[in-house]
Amino acid sequence: MFASLVLATLLFFSAPNTAGLPFAQNPDRKTAAGAHAARSAKDIAQAFDAHYRRVQTMTGFFLEKYTSGGAGLVAESGTVYFEKPGRMRWDYDSPETKMFLVDGKQVWYYVPAEHTASRTTVKESDDWRTPLALLAGKVNLQRLCGSLTLGDSAGEAGNAVLVCRPRKADEETFREVKLEVNSRDQLERLDIQEPGDIETEFRFGDWHENVAIEASKFHFEPPVGVAIVDDAKLGVKVQ
Repeated sequence: MFASLVLATLLFFSAPNTAGLPFAQNPDRKTAAGAHAARSAKDIAQAFDAHYRRVQTMTGFFLEKYTSGGAGLVAESGTVYFEKPGRMRWDYDSPETKMFLVDGKQVWYYVPAEHTASRTTVKESDDWRTPLALLAGKVNLQRLCGSLTLGDSAGEAGNAVLVCRPRKADEETFREVKLEVNSRDQLERLDIQEPGDIETEFRFGDWHENVAIEASKFHFEPPVGVAIVDDAKLGVKVQ
């Protein structure tokens, strides 16, 4: 599920004062109806980029849904952490425990039940979540997308849906990305469609921005006996 996702992490975060509310029960979504009506896709994208340039750290819950070629739906959830520059951690707790970590230099994927951890460099990784270009303010949506338009179908009440289609050079990587943005210019949903009828959707909630996160969250020391797969060298060693 991690191997074929590309580009930059398109990040998201719900407002701190709505923390703890279920995804579909945020009252701000209803009171903000029509907030995007007079804004173009360009206006919304610029405000979205500006919001995340002001954010240094964030943590929250996520729900991930994945389908591939009609083979059925896989749903996972957990907690995610981000810190500039270029660090993040996805702790999955359902349906199984696993971890996806970017420490700024290396990318780790660890599944305790399999006693295996894979490792590669950020530069070599092609996962959607690794470059963190948008989070770091190094790229904006209009540069990332070949075209950026408002979606025909809206998201939750008061939210806008941006549709990002690839540049020609990226057409083999992804077909379309939808970003649902709320009235505070924050991302609440990310939907990625790839060739081969592959679709990954992320929903986020209980976000807290610019909070202290302990340094240990972005450090991984493989437990004794865990096999380490070095993706760059295609070698395996036991820690």
